[in-house]
Amino acid sequence: MMAWPCSWCPVLFVTSYLAILSTHINAGVSDNFKTVDAHLSIPEGLPRLQDTDSVLPETGRQPSIPVTAKFKDPNLHPEHYPYYFTHHPEEAAVCRQDDDCLHKDALDKRACWGYEVGCYRQNLTAYPHCFKHNPGWARSIEAQQDIFWNQTDFGYLKNMREGHTQLCIPKTQQSTSLDCSPQMHFCRARNLVFNLTQLHPHSTYQRYKALASGYVSGDCSMNHDILEQYSQHKGDLQSWVKELGNISEISTGTREKLQSQCDVVLDKPTFLMKLDAGVNMYHHFCDFVNLYLSQVYNQSYSSDIYIIMWDTSGMFYGDFFSETWQAFSDHPIIPLRDMAGKTVCLQDGVFSTLPRMPRGFFYNMPMVPDCSGSSFMRAFSQHVVHRLGIIQQGPVRDKLRITFLDRNSSFRNVINQKELIDELKKNTGYDVKVVVYNLKELTFVQQLKITHNSDIFISMHGAGLTHLLFLPDWAVIFELSNCEDERCYLDLARLRGVHYTTWQKQHLLQKHNEAPHPSLGTPHAKFCDYSFNKEEFVRLVDEAAQHVRSHPKFIPKNIHDEL
Repeated sequence: MMAWPCSWCPVLFVTSYLAILSTHINAGVSDNFKTVDAHLSIPEGLPRLQDTDSVLPETGRQPSIPVTAKFKDPNLHPEHYPYYFTHHPEEAAVCRQDDDCLHKDALDKRACWGYEVGCYRQNLTAYPHCFKHNPGWARSIEAQQDIFWNQTDFGYLKNMREGHTQLCIPKTQQSTSLDCSPQMHFCRARNLVFNLTQLHPHSTYQRYKALASGYVSGDCSMNHDILEQYSQHKGDLQSWVKELGNISEISTGTREKLQSQCDVVLDKPTFLMKLDAGVNMYHHFCDFVNLYLSQVYNQSYSSDIYIIMWDTSGMFYGDFFSETWQAFSDHPIIPLRDMAGKTVCLQDGVFSTLPRMPRGFFYNMPMVPDCSGSSFMRAFSQHVVHRLGIIQQGPVRDKLRITFLDRNSSFRNVINQKELIDELKKNTGYDVKVVVYNLKELTFVQQLKITHNSDIFISMHGAGLTHLLFLPDWAVIFELSNCEDERCYLDLARLRGVHYTTWQKQHLLQKHNEAPHPSLGTPHAKFCDYSFNKEEFVRLVDEAAQHVRSHPKFIPKNIHDEL
């Protein structure tokens, strides 16, 4: 697996989504323009969610459903059905009367994530934990929790929704519409026309080349005042300003008349994405996280959708993690260039939030220190693991499952790896496995199965540590050396809510085979190999093991009974 250190990846674009468009695409979105870009300005001591009676819809008030209606299972993680039924009372009513519905136990649980109107603190099953007050960030530890929730959790979604408004106003019920979040980080569209007849992908190396004026058109009236305020972020991976900021107004009448002009009609809900590096797990999973964020935004989880990769070039896109798309769509990903030379009608679509938005999710995301546990990131992990069919087989009685990821790469190899592993194996309470996550040896889903069934996951600094997103709640991630990039995977672990540890006693490690940094020309901690003191290594693993065993969710089970 190629691993690019996240701290020195190209930063031409300042940091960071597709949504499944339901029939109620505009439900719950305010039509009132709000000038405050709330998710870009998070003040100290944000008001806490009110501790008053919830005004969520009463689950007892069910819509009228035909007796013959059958429940169509959205294939969610078991913990997510109460949230689904809260947002879809009509589906809850169908499940209630359908004898074949397997989720009746979730029907009367009034659950919400926190971003919904009428959802208050007592409705939440989890909230971030801050283990130390940092006065430089907040006046109290409670305010610190709120800031973390707004930065990294469903509060981020709540703030984004508050500024969502219509940019192109439909002239009739069947004509074009476009509504976006602040700075056009995320947009939803209906009945847009893309003229790709002048797209020549093999003549350019620009993945996000601006197309000619008039290539996108629709039967709607653009609100230019709002557009100007929402067009401050123009980087390719920051917003959709360049793609959607210049819609040519046409008069088409009915949807049928509009679609008669098109060579291709995208008749399923369609997600358009601009992707980060597909060969690097850390960066590519910014794409998948934002895709899931969009699903939650729209509260629709069908996998019968199209996903279009917005790429105007003829270059090959390497995707080492392509199996992950199966968690979101039943259909192959469609590169935009495959439709070059055609006129395309987008019936219902979403333009995903992007992986390098300023203060985005999760690349370069600002994070208040000393806090951990984003419910959103936990839900993302559960969703992917469930959809890919990965089963948790532990915790195992009397054994801790330790996975050591062997980088097997040009730099940051562990010279005395065998010595360290042999020392660990002397402890009969440890089941130690050394793995190489190489697609020639293991598919990505096979890799995730190993990761998800690890109690302690150990690796050198590198993108492979992004696997920590799929560790069980009780697990520990041990970054053997952070190679002087202290925040990258510590912050990712805090997002996911798993315990993080790393090497502290620098005099008990040694660098080998040092090479110059390719840009700086001087030796760098990421461009060498390492050896570690075996006694200190075992001590740190033993500490991690104590944390695992003391975690309230670490409840060993007998695998044979489970089978």
